[in-house]
Amino acid sequence: MSGTEPQVPELDIRRFDQGSDADREAFVADLGEALRGYGFVGIREHGLDDALVARAYGVLKQFFALSTEAKMKLHIPGGGGARGYTAFGVETAKDHTVADLKEFWHVGRTFTADSEWAGTLPDNLWPADLPDFRETLEALYAALDQLGNRMLRAIAMHLELGEQWFADKVDHGNSILRPIHYPPLAGALGADGAVRAAAHGDINLITLLVGSGEPGLQVLSRKGEWIPVSTIEGVVVCNVGDMLERLTNNVLPSTIHRVVNPPEPWRSQPRYSIPFFLHPNSEFSIETLPECVSEANPDRYPEPITADEFLQQRLREINLV
Repeated sequence: MSGTEPQVPELDIRRFDQGSDADREAFVADLGEALRGYGFVGIREHGLDDALVARAYGVLKQFFALSTEAKMKLHIPGGGGARGYTAFGVETAKDHTVADLKEFWHVGRTFTADSEWAGTLPDNLWPADLPDFRETLEALYAALDQLGNRMLRAIAMHLELGEQWFADKVDHGNSILRPIHYPPLAGALGADGAVRAAAHGDINLITLLVGSGEPGLQVLSRKGEWIPVSTIEGVVVCNVGDMLERLTNNVLPSTIHRVVNPPEPWRSQPRYSIPFFLHPNSEFSIETLPECVSEANPDRYPEPITADEFLQQRLREINLV
């Protein structure tokens, strides 16, 4: 891209975690500007273990290379894709009629047996023939959950809520690690207008996307232009989800994005992606923040809705329930 084309900003999160008070304030201001302007931001120096990410891509490639019959044994009929495997050509973006060209796996939060929240979320499934699969994805889930909480602290400061405002609102939420496999686009795949991921907004509070290097991710700008987003190794892309948009009365917008079918040499190659969808606690009531209501921006969402009700509504819209 040329220097005149818009680009999603990238920020060094060490300014927030390790910097002076002035550095923290500057990071929060830059983050707020990026999320208000794009709904997306790239995060560098986040501390995510490169070796862990590499192991995760390794075990995921092994899993998705299994036969369809073997993978379908880890599908839960009627489970809405909440855990385990969801097959190719099932999920359909909201307001679209052609299914996305992808298959995926879901890992959710786990609780200890003595936790007050034990039994409130579905159990995870694990392939028996891939011994490193569970350990690797549980470790990646924990690392991204921690990074997500760091981001929410900075977002809370930008919204003038107090740094720990989100802490007790996401501590047992139904956050999801969703490794995705986009198969090679051989033959007629995509001829009916299907793409790897049609234009959509995410459901949750924020999403963290681990960089994989392949092109295809695009963000719809405020001017209606599609901006390519580089999923660069070492950069985690963070974006606002629909729940945070609603909570903030559209002050922080959930930006429409998509994964297009790329040209060669990437078209005939598989693409792997690992997003982490950070959700609030299921019982959390999404009510417009008073700090985000003004004469110029009146309350767009006067009726509150719980996080679980919102989730179920959206899952129905994308053909998973």
